[in-house]
Amino acid sequence: MDYFTTTSNAAKRATDCVIVGVYDRGKLSAGASEIDTASNGELRRLVKSGDVSSRSGRCVLLTNLNGVKAARVAVVGLGKPDDFDIHAFCRAVAAALSTVSESKCKDVLNTLTLEGAGDAGAYYLARQTVQTIGDVLYRFTEMKSKRKDSRMPLGKVGLSVASRGDAAKAMLGAKHGDAIVEGMSLAKDLGNLPPNVCTPTYLARTAQKLAKGNGKLTTRIVNETDMKRLGMHSLLSVTAGTNEPAKLIVMQYKNGGKSKPIVLVGKGVTFDSGGISLKPGPAMDEMKFDMCGAASVIGTMATVAALKLPVNLNVVVPAVENLPGSKATVPGDIFKSMSGQTIEILNTDAEGRLILCDALTYSRRFKPDTIIDVATLTGACVIALGKHHTGLMSHDDALADEIVEAGVNASDRAWRLPLSDEYAEQLKSNFADFANVGGRDGGAITAGCFLSKFTDGLKWAHLDIAGTAWKSGQKKGATGRPVPMLSEFVMSRCNALP
Repeated sequence: MDYFTTTSNAAKRATDCVIVGVYDRGKLSAGASEIDTASNGELRRLVKSGDVSSRSGRCVLLTNLNGVKAARVAVVGLGKPDDFDIHAFCRAVAAALSTVSESKCKDVLNTLTLEGAGDAGAYYLARQTVQTIGDVLYRFTEMKSKRKDSRMPLGKVGLSVASRGDAAKAMLGAKHGDAIVEGMSLAKDLGNLPPNVCTPTYLARTAQKLAKGNGKLTTRIVNETDMKRLGMHSLLSVTAGTNEPAKLIVMQYKNGGKSKPIVLVGKGVTFDSGGISLKPGPAMDEMKFDMCGAASVIGTMATVAALKLPVNLNVVVPAVENLPGSKATVPGDIFKSMSGQTIEILNTDAEGRLILCDALTYSRRFKPDTIIDVATLTGACVIALGKHHTGLMSHDDALADEIVEAGVNASDRAWRLPLSDEYAEQLKSNFADFANVGGRDGGAITAGCFLSKFTDGLKWAHLDIAGTAWKSGQKKGATGRPVPMLSEFVMSRCNALP
């Protein structure tokens, strides 16, 4: 995709489509006012007649307006001016692009960047424009017998800016947004693939392909034999019931000199049946999304590598299948983790923490500055936060605040949950150092407490993305979250933001 900035009059740009907005009570955005003036008040007449709505998210496509050089004008409702924040901005851009997505538009000019969407500047408005367009135009057709790409052939996006001084910031935002879209699309593709295709081996090959031709990035795969030698018996307990071999994917991007690396650990359960503690049948197909933590950290690595950020970043992905079988782990089994601590398995469907704990211990060898694990870990987090916020847990207040801020800036928000000793008490076991579950109460938090037992001395945070990693229903599919949040976090750490 190509991008450009402009301060010129919206009515004077010869483009396939120009996006303008209308607020409540007929107030026109700057771009809409320019269109209205050029068309001798036609836009205001349409608003007054009710043919154009100011309701947030509504969009009307106008063609052949007199005095306007654009072939199409997408007029989107913006709602109340005081409510028009960065989230409303993204909804408006999404509504406009959805309206014209079936057309043959090759270029689009978004004049909504002229508006002050909250505290966001030209950089974030441009970045969010690009990310929103990428999300609207994303299609997954790889498994269709007749692949038909129904997306409009969009090749150029224009970004209106208030002044020439904002142009450089907007172009940087577009560049970063484009790379984030690349990472999100990879994460979506991996999540949307069926589990008979996206196996642990497939994930490993994807990571290896990313490293090809990139001198800063290497990928190494640890096999089951080496895992046994390393004492990763907690991880291997999950994969005991399947013939599909487990993989530990280790990616290292070195472009930050001698600085300590950031390590991202992503849960990679390519299908989670629950094991012997079998899940109910309805919606079990969605358990192919249980590797979205892995997909998101690999996607973040793709973004960082594309931008050639000056940072040291490692990605560690424990990739397994969790299936019942004659050799599968059963409730009551006890295994020794790589850390030496023993775990009583009370529920084989609480498997994500069993692979993450060994991956966290393995990651100590990198002497990380910061380590963040990302996992579709608990249904309890969905009950607590719904599909809107990612659950965040950490003993480090400064790190937690940093991640929350990154989520706000990236419009990919997290909400911090407590992580205190009272919850950890629920994990007590009569037969091992601790159990892998602590009952229904506070299930997301006790899962975080379990992981924290393997992070002593580390600057660590846990992200539970069970509610945000994918959508159900008619729009079923991976979301690519939290690639934007993680990318923002890394870019902030290496001072790549304006």
